Amino acid sequence: MTFAFRVERRDGRARTGQFSTPHGVVPTPAFMPVGTRGSVKGVRPDELHALGTRMLLGNTYHLALRPGHELVRELGGLHRFMGWNGPILTDSGGYQIFSLSDLTKIDEDGATLRSVVDGAKLRFTPESVMEIEHALGADVIMALDHCPPVPEDRAGVEDATARTHRWLARCVRAWEARGGVASGQALFGIVQGGAFDDLRAESVAAVTAHELVGYAIGGVSVGEDRPAMRRAVDAAAPLLPDAKPRYLMGVGTPLDLYEAVCAGVDLFDCVTPTRHGRNHQAFTAEGRLNLRNARFERDPAPLEADCDCPACRGFSRAYLRHLAQAGEMLSGVLLTQHNLRFFHRIMERLRTAIEQGTLAEQRPWIERAQGRG
Repeated sequence: MTFAFRVERRDGRARTGQFSTPHGVVPTPAFMPVGTRGSVKGVRPDELHALGTRMLLGNTYHLALRPGHELVRELGGLHRFMGWNGPILTDSGGYQIFSLSDLTKIDEDGATLRSVVDGAKLRFTPESVMEIEHALGADVIMALDHCPPVPEDRAGVEDATARTHRWLARCVRAWEARGGVASGQALFGIVQGGAFDDLRAESVAAVTAHELVGYAIGGVSVGEDRPAMRRAVDAAAPLLPDAKPRYLMGVGTPLDLYEAVCAGVDLFDCVTPTRHGRNHQAFTAEGRLNLRNARFERDPAPLEADCDCPACRGFSRAYLRHLAQAGEMLSGVLLTQHNLRFFHRIMERLRTAIEQGTLAEQRPWIERAQGRG
């Protein structure tokens, strides 16, 4: 199977579709759990699939540090290494250049980062990142980008965005030298532009000048407020090619997902459901619950009566609170599974609403889920 994307139904700018990859078809819009080091924390691959996961994300920086991309290549690639048969997307390390700025030096050729494992230097260039991602063997690989540290600093955003475009051209050449799409890997370019509509538009034009399988919106959810984040997505998403998948990087509360789907975005990833699960937080249709709260001590009800995840099928809120209070690792496992299932159920709900032309009617439900129960 090669790469293909087909839009099926629309409701305003929102759309449902099918993204075909060598490792399977992904119904869109879709949420991708984050498997930073080749594992979604606490959840087996078969459990991920049962929860509704069809595509997941791996982290190029962390996998390059440990166990190393050459070892992953030697052992058959990331799919075989982690036992996941579905599509995988690997990021490029661009977010680590942003988030580990105190350990990073950027120049025109690339970036020198410090390892969070042992402090050793790690050099990322567009060419070396393409080599690492090729070795990992993901279906979708991301171009190396420079995410501006302050979205409202126009001079800094202009500099980082222009560098992103130059790095993309080098990534494209390195990807094409390995066969391009024929290699079984699809390269996505990343739109930057910070909080400036005109720079977002210019970045879309520069990135889409390269004929790629799909395109991503980056530099969002990096400290700005929700209106600024929504404006950045609204400025970029409608300008991206209609016939290509659109990926919003690192965004993931229920309301964030809903608003981006309304803007026409197809793919999402975020650590929100898994991180909150490990910290005793459960997303529900009535808001986010903190299972350490005393009000759940004698509560015999499941987290959600209509949820089919393992936590809701087999355990009460009282038991889950007990696990959280006792520091049992099963608490994080079950709440992570519930949150992932909840996020996939959101996407199922939105896909159905788009098909029925009722997407706008979902906003009150999403706003309740966004709040605290």
